[in-house]
Amino acid sequence: MSSLSKQLETIWELASDAHTAIQRDFADIDPLIGVSQNMRKQGIPADVMTIDCLRTRRRIIVILHDQQPDIVSYQFAGMDSDPEGDFESLAFEKVTKQTIYEWIAEYFKDPL
Repeated sequence: MSSLSKQLETIWELASDAHTAIQRDFADIDPLIGVSQNMRKQGIPADVMTIDCLRTRRRIIVILHDQQPDIVSYQFAGMDSDPEGDFESLAFEKVTKQTIYEWIAEYFKDPL
């Protein structure tokens, strides 16, 4: 992961740690974590990380913009549709393994 920005590498490591904990705690949630620099290749100075759940077809999108290195933008979306509406923002320093764990656990569980 040496070609990734420091912020993206940090977020990916937090997500990887959260993934391990989720697999330990939830037999029915097996998230897939992906990193994409396609926005950057299209001239948009940002990187994207997605966390997908194949069973529920839900996706968490995390965007790191170069112009706002201290902000993490995120949205809960579906895997089969484009993101809609505004992204939420959170200070980079507030995103922890526990934050990502809670996003995954809450969003990927079965609907009530």
